[in-house]
Amino acid sequence: MITVEEASLIIAAHARDFGAETISINHSVGRVLAAPIICDRELPACNRVTMDGIAISYTAFAAGIRSFKILATQPAGAPPVDITNPDECIEIMTGGALPDTTDTVIRYEDMKIENGLATLLIDEIRQAQNIHPRGKDRRQGDVLAPAGCRIDATVVSIAASAGYPTLDVKKLPRVAIISTGDELVDVDQTPTPWQVRRSNTYTLRAQLVAYNIDATIYHWPDAPEVMEQKLLECLQQFDVLLLSGGVSMGKFDYLPSVLEKSGVDMLFHKVRQRPGKPFWFGRKPDGPLVFAFPGNPVSAFMCLNRYFIPWLQKSMNLKTQPPLYAKLGADVTFTPPLQYFMQVSLTPSPDGSIVAHPIQGNGSGDMGNLLETNAFLELPYTRDTFSINEVFRAWPYKNWTD
Repeated sequence: MITVEEASLIIAAHARDFGAETISINHSVGRVLAAPIICDRELPACNRVTMDGIAISYTAFAAGIRSFKILATQPAGAPPVDITNPDECIEIMTGGALPDTTDTVIRYEDMKIENGLATLLIDEIRQAQNIHPRGKDRRQGDVLAPAGCRIDATVVSIAASAGYPTLDVKKLPRVAIISTGDELVDVDQTPTPWQVRRSNTYTLRAQLVAYNIDATIYHWPDAPEVMEQKLLECLQQFDVLLLSGGVSMGKFDYLPSVLEKSGVDMLFHKVRQRPGKPFWFGRKPDGPLVFAFPGNPVSAFMCLNRYFIPWLQKSMNLKTQPPLYAKLGADVTFTPPLQYFMQVSLTPSPDGSIVAHPIQGNGSGDMGNLLETNAFLELPYTRDTFSINEVFRAWPYKNWTD
């Protein structure tokens, strides 16, 4: 049995690059940039007007001129119109390109316009006021969004303004999620008292939707010959197999021997943790990785979020947030010498810290308890008592800020 840290290092060492592909900007949300978005021109591309009003030459104002003949009206998107005399101005709208012969914009509120003449009502202005200078935001060639950035609405906006109808994104691994066990029936069936509906495959698949992974779901019976045949087929079709159940010490837990017989090398089996102690991890030489989680719902869910998601993020070269830490909201005692992934509800505190409130569950089969929580708090196996306000690593599995 290995430690959580050792398991994490082994899995991280097997991160894989699945390459890149080009997709439409309209289908890019949630994907990871494989190449940076580069600014194709200065932003803004011209001296941009930020207020509706008139554009003048400041030297005219400095010379005492307070009334200006309106030479033309220039909307946003139109070519700039130059003035020819100091006492002229251009009526110009927000977003318009400032003419080269002007350098200052005075807003409508500070003037009176009659008979084609704009007369100022103020005696103080600043040269270059109400102008967003060319290139102030970004220069041509600047990186607007780096590779490894997860695409959201802000990245789409940046890409569109830089002229990217398509984006290079990291390819997604082909993932199969497989449940095992004769006691499981599908969700549309009515189970007997000694049966349960299959939920783990649907739960794991739903958690991967956030990464745009459209995983394929299978169920295998507790029959070694059938399992071996199905496993060989999946090893040829997928990059990653996520299995649930059949890896513990029961007489019908055939998966470890079936995996070995199918040429999948075991890298570890059993981790010093609760839940999820029977976790199995291996690889087919030059082939797929296999994450074989325990069948208990909370165990499988924790292992997915603690091990597979970090592996996926590293494989995708996804730039992630720094680790999240929270302080305990109550004293906790946990005596088994196992790393304890405690279900907690994270909440912000008025002092700016994050508090992890323990939520008592009914064991690793109590999936419903996860509805009341939003993270696992990782407590080290080297201790059995943990005091209020002590700080530990938290692993959120849903948005805890809502």
